[in-house]
Amino acid sequence: MKKIKEILKKRNLSTTKNRKRVGVIILFLTSLLFLLFTIRFSYILLTGKVAGTNLSEKTKDLYEVHEILEAKRGSIFDKDGNVLVEDSSAFSLYAILDQNYTDLDGKKLYVQEKDWETIAEIFEKYVKIDKEITLKQLKPSVNDQGETVTTVEFGTNGKNLNFETKRTIQTELDKKKISGIYFKEEKKRAYQVGNFASYFVGYTQQDKKGKEQGVMGIEEAYDDKLSGKNGSRSYEKNSALGDVKPGSVKEKKRVDGSDIYTTLDTNLQFYLEELLDDAAQKYQPEHITATLMEAKTGNIVATSQRPSFELDTRKGLEDPNTARWSNILVEDVYEPGSTMKSMMIASAIEENKFNESEQFNSGNIKVDDTTINDWNSGVGDGPMTFRQGLAWSSNVGMVTLQERMPDLWQEYLKKFGFGQSTNFGLAGEAAGEIQNKTTVDRAMTSYGQGISVTHLQMLQAYTAIANGGKMLKPNIISKVVSSNGKETVIEPETVGTPISSETAGKVLEYMKDVTTDPKYGMGKEYAIDGLNVSAKTGTAEFFENGKYQKQEYLHSVVTITPTENPKYIFYMTIKKPLLQGVSANTIIADVANKLVERAIIANS
Repeated sequence: MKKIKEILKKRNLSTTKNRKRVGVIILFLTSLLFLLFTIRFSYILLTGKVAGTNLSEKTKDLYEVHEILEAKRGSIFDKDGNVLVEDSSAFSLYAILDQNYTDLDGKKLYVQEKDWETIAEIFEKYVKIDKEITLKQLKPSVNDQGETVTTVEFGTNGKNLNFETKRTIQTELDKKKISGIYFKEEKKRAYQVGNFASYFVGYTQQDKKGKEQGVMGIEEAYDDKLSGKNGSRSYEKNSALGDVKPGSVKEKKRVDGSDIYTTLDTNLQFYLEELLDDAAQKYQPEHITATLMEAKTGNIVATSQRPSFELDTRKGLEDPNTARWSNILVEDVYEPGSTMKSMMIASAIEENKFNESEQFNSGNIKVDDTTINDWNSGVGDGPMTFRQGLAWSSNVGMVTLQERMPDLWQEYLKKFGFGQSTNFGLAGEAAGEIQNKTTVDRAMTSYGQGISVTHLQMLQAYTAIANGGKMLKPNIISKVVSSNGKETVIEPETVGTPISSETAGKVLEYMKDVTTDPKYGMGKEYAIDGLNVSAKTGTAEFFENGKYQKQEYLHSVVTITPTENPKYIFYMTIKKPLLQGVSANTIIADVANKLVERAIIANS
């Protein structure tokens, strides 16, 4: 027993020691963990980071709100301040079908089955969505991933709704106490309806970041000014209350885009579009260009082309019959033909190489080893004066004058702005080219072959004749108005004085012969009752597929009205029309005379 008691005593002592050891270990581990926690907590407090994540930034993500204050894109106006292009709101219909979509009071905010038929009737009435389509959209369904569809839209007819349509539908829904139908508001660029100087005005589309960006015309050329600059706003929410934390608001104000005022006259522009539609439909040309310009300012009041596209719908841009998306008036070059002869006459007068009473023999002329013929296959019309030669549009007469001043004529072509861009301001403007490698090349330029020009260059050159020798840069922008009201007015710009006022006056008088001379006038169609009209017609072969296309022409005219005090220059080209028994001059005059008469009456 004694031994047993000793053994038990030793065991109890051992157990006590073990407990003490365990207690010490636990105490040590607890102290170590507390120390580690203290160190970790101190680290977090000092650095504000956990696992590489900044806690203050994480807190900001939870309670700080960032908003982009989107700048309003500037509007585009006509010369009288009528809106051509502006930002507007568009609305798209959508329905919520999720039956969990209720408010705190349990009010149903989703579409209920009892309202399906009524909703379909409202949509069919106001936005012409077929009832069956609406009913199909409203029925429960699952998507390709097998998930229940909770939100649906209603196709093309349910998009791009204006404010009036939205309000009408909403009123009907409210009246019938229908829930679950909502409108998503979207910003939309609203354009003038139909064709309206479409390639000059241009349009926008969203880039990859969703920003509206100009694609062509003024929208592209003035994109930086129209776009403005987005602003921003940020603030912290009170984590306890959810409202804005006092003093936390930071705001960078947006700068709305500038407004662009064009020189276009809306009434004349619409009339020109109507006239070109008729000509294109009747005569089916490859293309047409036409512009009406103020003679004293260089401001373009109406301009268009065919093919074209509708600004509001862009119908025509995807038309397979449209050659390409290009502004023919700015980007295309062509040989102008006889409309160049006015510049030849002006240069010869300026250099005293021209005598209006001096005669030459029309028909044909030999230049090196090449025979250059007049337009009637070289038959001519016998002897005629150089003044009559302009009215009759004699190639021989022009080559004869050019041979008297071969080097000077090349200089005058440059003085009139050919072979160089007008710097009009729109993208892709061509410069054209003057062929002068051979004597024949140089001779051909006197009657508008062997030289490529743009529509704008021809208008610019003719301003020198219409404006007393001062050549004006073509212009389509009257002013730019920033969002703070600062105006930048675009004044008429003189870009050269290739001829004197006296010379310009004489050329205008000689060009009047084109519409009035009973024998030699080749453009009597352009005469307007009660007005003196100076004109020059042109018929040019065009170079394609490595050769000049015989019996296919680019027809053109320049008219300056009235002769004694020019107000308007009109220039039009039409390529390969189906003449159908009428002359090209008849086709062009139907556009030119009607537009010029309306412009004169409207501004008299």
